[in-house]
Amino acid sequence: MMTAITDPDRNETSRSIWALQAILCLVAFAANSIFCRQALMNGQIDPDSFTAIRLLSGGAFLLLLIRRRNPRPSIGGSWRGGLSLFLYAYLFSIAYVQLGAGVGALILFGAVQITMFILSWQEGEQIQKKVLIGMITAFCGLLAMLLPGADAPPIGSALLMAMSGVAWGIYSVLGKRSANPLADTTGNFARSLPLLFLLGPGMAFGSGAHMSSPGVLYALASGVLASGCGYALWYGTVKQISSQQAATLQLSVPIIAALGGVWLLSEPMSIRLLMVSAVVLGGIALALPANRHHGN
Repeated sequence: MMTAITDPDRNETSRSIWALQAILCLVAFAANSIFCRQALMNGQIDPDSFTAIRLLSGGAFLLLLIRRRNPRPSIGGSWRGGLSLFLYAYLFSIAYVQLGAGVGALILFGAVQITMFILSWQEGEQIQKKVLIGMITAFCGLLAMLLPGADAPPIGSALLMAMSGVAWGIYSVLGKRSANPLADTTGNFARSLPLLFLLGPGMAFGSGAHMSSPGVLYALASGVLASGCGYALWYGTVKQISSQQAATLQLSVPIIAALGGVWLLSEPMSIRLLMVSAVVLGGIALALPANRHHGN
């Protein structure tokens, strides 16, 4: 005799799948910081070439994946999504020439959180008190990281990373309207590719393009695994939760990236980074319990 699956069982399975999907997304985001920093740290590739390979390989992989499911696929996305993706990826690469993996991720996702909270508020999403306190707490941590000091990040690179975070925040909010995450992510990657021509003059008349085999491999890993797969999963994840919850959830990425930077890149774990990480995690702890409902 077969036992019917009850609604609580189905809900529990759904929650488990969502939690696994969310964890994979966050690890993919942290991996992007590790791959980019490792490639650019020792000049193994220039930022423009890294961005171009990342977007080209991610778009090609997603197109092959969607064509396996449907020989005549229809891609979605939007030009706004493509522009946001390009600006995020390009500014991300330039900023990581001088920023450590953990510090860069902290600035990036601090800006992401603020952007997503503002956009969700403008769209009429109610902001609960604990969520607001959590956001302010995390923002204070971001400001503490940017204060002058021996281990303060270069202000120019920090501002570029913050601008990259604004672009990613916009991209994430657009994902809440996604009916087909894979098709929309593929379409956004496809629309970002014409914008790569904007990098041509800098590559031709600037310091010039330079690539080594390890640098290209890191860019491919960032494009195919951490970006192509990770972003498609993210569009499937972010539509199930509120923008506030998605924004706050991403603040765990800097902690993952910082630990990865210490372990894989031999980056120092400064007292400032430890303290800021504690503040950021405190912000997450304050915000998430207040907003556990799912919603679009």
